[in-house]
Amino acid sequence: MGPEQRLSPRERTVLTAIVETYIVTGEPVASQALARHFGNKDGMSSATIRNVMASLADAGLLDQPHTSAGRIPTARAFRFYVEQLGGPQVAILAPERQEQIEESFAGIGTSQQYLERTSHVLALISSGLGVALASTQELHTLEHIHFSRLAAGRVLAVVITKAGTVLDRVLMLDHDLTTLELETAARFLNENFHGWSIERIRIELARRLEAERSEYDRLMQSLDELYRKGALAAESGAAPIIFVEGVANLLAGETDRERLRTMLHALEAKERLIELLTAYVDARQRTVRVVVGLEDAIPELRDFVLFGTTARVGTENLGTLAVIGPTRIQYQETINAVSYIAQLSGKIFQPPH
Repeated sequence: MGPEQRLSPRERTVLTAIVETYIVTGEPVASQALARHFGNKDGMSSATIRNVMASLADAGLLDQPHTSAGRIPTARAFRFYVEQLGGPQVAILAPERQEQIEESFAGIGTSQQYLERTSHVLALISSGLGVALASTQELHTLEHIHFSRLAAGRVLAVVITKAGTVLDRVLMLDHDLTTLELETAARFLNENFHGWSIERIRIELARRLEAERSEYDRLMQSLDELYRKGALAAESGAAPIIFVEGVANLLAGETDRERLRTMLHALEAKERLIELLTAYVDARQRTVRVVVGLEDAIPELRDFVLFGTTARVGTENLGTLAVIGPTRIQYQETINAVSYIAQLSGKIFQPPH
């Protein structure tokens, strides 16, 4: 059991007040300031507060920078604070903030546009970094496939994914297929596999080609030829799509030039941000996960906090949304904004009934 689990109600009250004061001011918090905050109610005299602060420091929840009279919360204190905000998450935002967010998403047509706009809006309203990562499932999901006969034995395959990506490739066939045979093959794939992941289609098609070859012989021969020549390989191995905005927000509060340089370098490596989101945000989770101190994944971000969740349409996972900000950030407001934008995806892309 960590020391924060053994805190008395008074210690919890004082620690919460210190964290909230520090978030607002950015300055070490002195006992006199807390005494004014509590106004001597509940027996919170300066002497009592000093004693409580001493025991919180002994428990590793407060640090005393240099010669300052005040104390600042440690990463463990911020984790305690986040736990106090736990419980059911309802995205309660001021009506004007809701309106601002909803207006920002006007005219969105594809999930890719939604994720790009998400990173922008999160950066705008959080004073942190807005990040949105498309789910691999979403990237690789069939919306529509079309075949065009270019010449004898040459076919253009166009695959449109749910994420709005268009992938085309020219297939060199061993056996020429007529326009009618290509249309029949495309219709079969679109009617039977719309909304399936490309990988799942490949597995199922291989199974059917084996099991049902005699059943629709001509169609299966066409599909076999198109499949073997890579009609559905157009996007295996596609790079994850990640949108990042607001790096300037994080750099604004940083005065140490060396730390600034290493931080910038860390944030420019998008693969590391993808690893960070994958490590901390579970695709099945329904709430906003808050992680204080990201040094396990990216050492340069040890003084940062991640707010992450997944955006869904029905049971489909569109992607991961996150804010990465300094530990001095408005926690409840950021949780609410991330949660609200994630829930907005369900309204924007309502699944057909």
